[in-house]
Amino acid sequence: MKRYEIFITAKEGIFDPAGETSKNALLNLGYDGVEGVRIGKFVELDVDDTVTPAQVGEMCEKLLANPVIEDFEIKA
Repeated sequence: MKRYEIFITAKEGIFDPAGETSKNALLNLGYDGVEGVRIGKFVELDVDDTVTPAQVGEMCEKLLANPVIEDFEIKA
């Protein structure tokens, strides 16, 4: 069995409402040095040994991430 860790975030230039809300909340709590927050998704994908990294990339492109507005990074 293999485990892949997949990090999914909004592409640069795409508005991240959850990140903006969190940034404003941190500023309101007195953390003045916060300049930006980006909120994303983390996926742990367990697969058998027949699944290739290319197939994991396809899974991300077709279902796990929205390639129009999201980037993803896969770590084995």
